[in-house]
This record gives sequence, C-alpha cells and structure tokens, in this order.
Amino acid sequence: MATDYSQGRPVAKPVTPARLERIALFYLERFPASTEGLRRVLMRRVERSVRAHDTDRAQAATWVEAVLTRLKASGLLDDRVFAEGKARALFRRGDPPGLIRRALTARGVGAEAIDAALAEVLEHSEDPDHEAALAYCRRRRLGPFRLDRASRPANHRKDLAALARHGFSRAVALRVLSLDEDGSEGGLTITPSFWA
Repeated sequence: MATDYSQGRPVAKPVTPARLERIALFYLERFPASTEGLRRVLMRRVERSVRAHDTDRAQAATWVEAVLTRLKASGLLDDRVFAEGKARALFRRGDPPGLIRRALTARGVGAEAIDAALAEVLEHSEDPDHEAALAYCRRRRLGPFRLDRASRPANHRKDLAALARHGFSRAVALRVLSLDEDGSEGGLTITPSFWA
C-alpha cells in the first residue's frame, strides 16, 4: 500500500473483482460470516476505494454481488450454517432464545434461517430459558455459582437485576437463583417480605 503522507495513513488499493474475491476469501478464512455481514465488509472496502480512487460505486457493488453469488454457490458462504453455529455458541454462553434471535438479526441473517437455527439448537432442551440462565449464572458467577456462598442473600437483588438485564423473565431468574450449588432445588429461600 502506498502511504498518503498528508493523511499519515495507507491509501486503499483500488478494488477489482479479483481483489474483492481475495478479500472475501481471506475474511472467511478468519471469521464466520453471514451473507449480509460479508457484504458490509466488502462494501466498506469499496467505499474506501471510491474515496481514494474515484471507483464507480455502482459497478463495484455489482462486483460484490457477483462475489457473494459465487461464494454461496460454492458453499463457502451459507447463512443457515452460520446461524446454527452462532446460535449454538450464544446458547452455550447463556443467552436466552430472544437475545439469540436479536443477535442473528443484527448480523443480517434472514428470519427463516434464524428459525431453523433456533429449532436445531433448542430441540434437545426441555427448558431453554432455564438452561441458558444456568449457563449465564455459571459464567458470571451469580446465584448458586457465587464463590462466596455467604454473600448470596445479600447479592440476591444484584443477581436478579443482572439476569433481568440479560433478558430472562423474573420467574426464570427466581427459579435459577433459588438452586443449590449442585443444581438441586432448595438452595436459597426468599421470604415474601424481602420484596415488600
């Protein structure tokens, strides 16, 4: 890359169909991507080339679409596979199904691919919200997974608030926070006056 010393940063190379394909392949080697996500990456490169070299934006956009079509045809770019992998990772991390749906939508995945991915990920789960809440508590060391067991009652409201901010219902949060360290019922009982 040439350096524009007036700006102090490298100047973008002009985009060509072959260059866009190399950029796309290099990106897919490093990151999983949806079609829309890769389109955004490539269009950012096009915009840099337009600013630096007066590249024709419309022609470059058709090149981007051609690259995406070739990658989809070859199987290197598949929204359904991306959605399943991302949904599985987010569910393991402790995200509830609603939050997973919003995250995939933000990544540009279509509604039917999201529905299929959620169905695939949640088919083995009897209570997905409960399992996700447990995973979230384990990761954040909330409730039954708190290192200092004696501080559980004092931090109950903080833990409840953290679960609510993450998208869990109050019923699910209360059920998870009342578990023992081993996951059995009866760990922490909350008296009704606590909420008054």
